[in-house]
Amino acid sequence: MDFALSEEQELFRTAIRKYMNDLDRTAFARSVISGNLDVVANATSGLAEMGVTAIPVSEEVDGLGLGALDLVPVFEETGRVLLPGLQLETLALAVPLLESFGTPAQKAARLPSVASGESSVSIAWYERDGSLFPNSFSCIAGKTESGYALTGTKTLVPVIGDPDTFITGAQTAEGKSLFLVKASDVASSRMLSVLDETQQLAEITLNQAPGELLGEPGHAAEMLKEGLLHFNAALCSSMVGGMDELVKMTAEYAKIRVQFNQPIGRFQAIKHGIVNMKLDLETARSLSYYAAWAVETNATDKAAAVHSARSFISKAFIKAAADSIQIHGGIGFTEELDVQLYLKRARYYENYFGSVRDSRRATAQSLEWHSTPAKRDAVPVS
Repeated sequence: MDFALSEEQELFRTAIRKYMNDLDRTAFARSVISGNLDVVANATSGLAEMGVTAIPVSEEVDGLGLGALDLVPVFEETGRVLLPGLQLETLALAVPLLESFGTPAQKAARLPSVASGESSVSIAWYERDGSLFPNSFSCIAGKTESGYALTGTKTLVPVIGDPDTFITGAQTAEGKSLFLVKASDVASSRMLSVLDETQQLAEITLNQAPGELLGEPGHAAEMLKEGLLHFNAALCSSMVGGMDELVKMTAEYAKIRVQFNQPIGRFQAIKHGIVNMKLDLETARSLSYYAAWAVETNATDKAAAVHSARSFISKAFIKAAADSIQIHGGIGFTEELDVQLYLKRARYYENYFGSVRDSRRATAQSLEWHSTPAKRDAVPVS
């Protein structure tokens, strides 16, 4: 079975890559590190003009109605240059959640502005001392005459690019439920330190914030698990893009770095190291393509496909970055080169909305190798 991208998708990749090159590749990521956040809005606007932000949005609400495979070249190319922003959270998690569980009114109110690039949505899920699927929330949603009012604190919330809406979870009488909360209704926020300085995470406090129920009450964990299949497939594409760039820059460095009067690329140890990076890259790419295909076609093995891809690629991305630094030698640790940026991004993604251990356990559960969920989780993560 051929899981290669279509000719149209590859042509779109070429256009995205040209746009990323026009942005001077990792220059935008470095601009964010230096404090210039305007570049995030500029990049999002450019992607919107190319139609990227409309890809997963259904045609009924001004989108293109395309699938997970059409996002593969987008996230590979944005991952290649470590583009800052909420593209992953908005297009690969918030949009699938809204499309699957939102009411017609909720879709009409929010998705057209997402498709046009005017709006971004983030996920405020984690709480202090909580796992991806905690037994309970300290964040409480109480019923009011007009809907719900949310009170509590959420941490590790992606906020780069100033999202205007958060999808969050809170405890209701029926159980854990999902809500839409406007960013303007957040009582306070506190920025957190992040290893990957191209990202921004915050701790936000809700104090009787108006919340709009998303989906059926009491089913937050199940809805998030479904949304995370889309998200992890897209995240894998982003990590593959980063790995691809690491292989390219490492091979180029091995050609120009001279030691003992010859390029270090002629040394057997260096050759083997780059070949191993390339082998991991192609394995990761195959797993990533199959995961996206499984999600788009709703294949019976989509959970196993996505979580096995996530568990392998998360570790492979870290290894590729570490090996690249080793081949570059001492200069690989310096801020002068981009290699250290990729290692930070790889470590950032290692436990992003689920750990490698979570993915491996979810894969085993989906294959019926392991039927008992871990005690620290309320529900299995498959």
